[in-house]
Amino acid sequence: MSLQPYAVRIWSPAAKVLAALPEHAEETVWGTCSTLPRPTRGAFRQWDPADPEGEDVRIASAGRLSVIHFVNRPLRHLSVLDIVWLG
Repeated sequence: MSLQPYAVRIWSPAAKVLAALPEHAEETVWGTCSTLPRPTRGAFRQWDPADPEGEDVRIASAGRLSVIHFVNRPLRHLSVLDIVWLG
């Protein structure tokens, strides 16, 4: 059985950052989100490992870019909370 990718939703503050990114960084954000068909399998680390209730807040990093997201497993949604670009 093949698992479907999670639906990606971008929160308004993250959308503003995304709109201001250079094209190659924007492509990296979308590439990072599209590689998250199973975000609960440990491919992306927990934002705060010391938070026992924050298991579904995760961070994916690629070079100078980080995408912080919330995984809603029952609904199979991934919400992008923030994008950090150090470029």
